[in-house]
Amino acid sequence: MAHLPYETALIVGAGSGLSASLARRLAKEGLKVALASRDPAKLRALCDETGAVAFACDVADAKQVEHLFAQVDERFPRLDVAVFNPSARTRGPLVEIDPEEVRRTLAVAAMGGFVVAQQAAKRMLPRNFGAIFFTGASASVKGYPHSAPFAMAKFALRGLAQSMARELSPQGIHVAHFVIDGAIQPAGRESTQRLDAMLDFQVRQVQAGARFHGPHELYLIATSIEWFASLGYLLVALVAWRQEDATSASPASAP
Repeated sequence: MAHLPYETALIVGAGSGLSASLARRLAKEGLKVALASRDPAKLRALCDETGAVAFACDVADAKQVEHLFAQVDERFPRLDVAVFNPSARTRGPLVEIDPEEVRRTLAVAAMGGFVVAQQAAKRMLPRNFGAIFFTGASASVKGYPHSAPFAMAKFALRGLAQSMARELSPQGIHVAHFVIDGAIQPAGRESTQRLDAMLDFQVRQVQAGARFHGPHELYLIATSIEWFASLGYLLVALVAWRQEDATSASPASAP
């Protein structure tokens, strides 16, 4: 792996899955890592393992997000990488879903992404340097029955990333949205029936000739957290971006 030209990273929406794997890899690459969660106590083991620091934050509250970044400013001389990973889901038939639950879903998974990205960009633009990443799902490109609020939020997050890429790329800020379609099994945990059933369904789709129409429908099936721990997809994006002249890079190519 080529040397990453980044020194610090903030992962918002940290837990035991993808975000934990990313924290481990970034720490291994030498970055100082900050984690944010509504319940930072659950991140103690991960902090001990990676040397990361954890903060409390509910991204649905813009004031808490602002305070989070102020705390990170006190710990780190600068912020190079920001990852938005929170999600919220409300399931049910369209005519039965509580509008307040829909509003909460959007506040976390869509509006939360905006306020986090805004705070990150404010710190990166003065240096014309940095990367802002969003994690998505297949619902970012396709709506499913009984899952309208989740699709609304994920579509919004993807649109935000595309708009940001076109605006901020010429100013040296790399913005990317990653569609990660599949459950990630925590390290050391035996396979569950639910995960196996999901993977079997995906395999049957491929065997049946399911068609994927370009990079906007790139599906990553992660059978375990350690499979994704290399995070080559994301880290290569980091390295490749800084090897290009930001003024000549095309923001329209972002998925």
